[in-house]
Formats: sequence, structure tokens, C-alpha cells
Amino acid sequence: MWITLLRAKLHRATVTDANIQYTGSISIDTNLLETSGMMAYEKVLVVDVENGQRFETYIIPAKAGSGAIQVNGAAARLVSIGDHVIIMAFAGVELPAPSDWKPRVVLLDAANHPTGLAAEDPGED
Repeated sequence: MWITLLRAKLHRATVTDANIQYTGSISIDTNLLETSGMMAYEKVLVVDVENGQRFETYIIPAKAGSGAIQVNGAAARLVSIGDHVIIMAFAGVELPAPSDWKPRVVLLDAANHPTGLAAEDPGED
């Protein structure tokens, strides 16, 4: 049996742009992809902290160092520039899951610069 576990998370990224005319996806600064371990074309779940909207899409890389978090296509209607989003990537893991499984959680400031890493803990916020 397989289960799906959180693998990586960008916590409280700030939406820098929303482009309804783009063909779809979420553009993420390449440096943030490297720091989080996420990769181009990976499926992600995005949650908007301000309005509660949730949607799935895939990642396309944005210019390194740009701080870009750009929501594209139809999903651009679900966010506003300046909203905070949580971007999560998952992995299928065969049971029994490793007892030491820990997702890579990257904490971000208002300019989408990493401020540190956090262990995902259900009691933490």
C-alpha cells in the first residue's frame, strides 16, 4: 500500500503577479525551487491564506533571484497580487513509511526570500 506524504513546502510565499492570459501553471523563482527541492513541471497544491482558495497546478521555473511567485491561467482568478500562499509538493511512499520522514519546509519573508527551514509539526504554526 502507498500513502501520499508532504515532501516540500514554501510557507507564506507572496504572490508577485497573476496572469490570466498565460496557458497555466505557477511560476516560481528557480532559487526557491532549489532551496525547497521542488522541480520544474512538478504537480503542487497551492493554498491562498487570505481567501482559502485551493488549487492544483504544475511548476514552471522563473528567473533565479527574482522572488517570483506568479499564478497563471485560470488559477490567476483565485488569487490577488500580495496574497500569501502555501505551495506544497507531495510524494507517494510505500508503507511502512520511513520513521524519520520530514518534509523540507522553507519559511519565506514578504519579498519571498528564505528566512529558514522548519520541521513540519502538527502542533506548530
